[in-house]
Amino acid sequence: MYSIVIPCYKSSHTLKKLVTLTTEEMQKMNRGDLEFVLVNDCSPDGGKTLEVLRQLAEENENVRVINLAKNVGQHNAMMAGLRYAKGDTIISMDDDMQTHPSQLPKMFAEYDKGYDVVYGYYPEKKHSLFRNFGSWVNRASVTVLLGKPKEITSSSFWIMRKYVRDSIIEYTGAHTYLLGLILRATQNIKSVPVQHFEREYGQSGYTFKQLIRLWSNIIGFSYKPLQLALVMGNIMAFVAFIATIVIIVRKCMDPTILVGWPSTMVAILFGVGLNLIFMGLIGEYVGRVYLHINREPQYVVRETINVKKETECHE
Repeated sequence: MYSIVIPCYKSSHTLKKLVTLTTEEMQKMNRGDLEFVLVNDCSPDGGKTLEVLRQLAEENENVRVINLAKNVGQHNAMMAGLRYAKGDTIISMDDDMQTHPSQLPKMFAEYDKGYDVVYGYYPEKKHSLFRNFGSWVNRASVTVLLGKPKEITSSSFWIMRKYVRDSIIEYTGAHTYLLGLILRATQNIKSVPVQHFEREYGQSGYTFKQLIRLWSNIIGFSYKPLQLALVMGNIMAFVAFIATIVIIVRKCMDPTILVGWPSTMVAILFGVGLNLIFMGLIGEYVGRVYLHINREPQYVVRETINVKKETECHE
């Protein structure tokens, strides 16, 4: 069975078309044994998205709906969907038709070669300049902090084998970053160029706040920032030691030299600022440990539709 997991957020205008086209495309490839796991991430649209999800579930018993009690973000919503997915192969898609079903054959052509995870990436993106910049920052961060191979380009459009899914859903932390979890589970990953379609309705909800939250989640999967803090601290201590020696030597050679107050204040402010940055970074790690100890949930399920009790998979 194939499980198609889609986090849904203010997507009442595109969901029916997405389900229909995806079903048709899968049937063309003789992969018709499928289910849709649609996760409503507490869409703030007056219940329109949930209403469409209910209609889809009523019309098709293979459409399963997970309605979350609060908005938790795309990655945590995907974790909810993964836990309810029953298929041997899991497919992730967006709800806005930009990850188009017509591109699935390209991805399955590589998946059938034995890769554990196949990403569809976009050589040309139909996003805003701000979102493209945010994506670039995140890609660079993942490469540096998580050691992602440069030939792998990730996206929210992917195909995954069940045993990778099984490894991912063991993670119970409140701050989820899926690529970090995938890289923990396997290196047998392939990226395939696919066409990125225009958003069919509305505007992207991608904001600066979400960019910061995503970057923060990336940091949570690596201890390299702490190593960087140690290196920077050592460098600053060494520079300060050398500067002190230079000042003492110059003062001994020429007692009339005045020690510059402005330069001293600049050095102090620079050091204090850097210390505050790294203290905040350490606080971020400590805060995550605290939240994990107190078992902050990744998500809370308000209700499920077309989900049998014996198939529910909880943390």
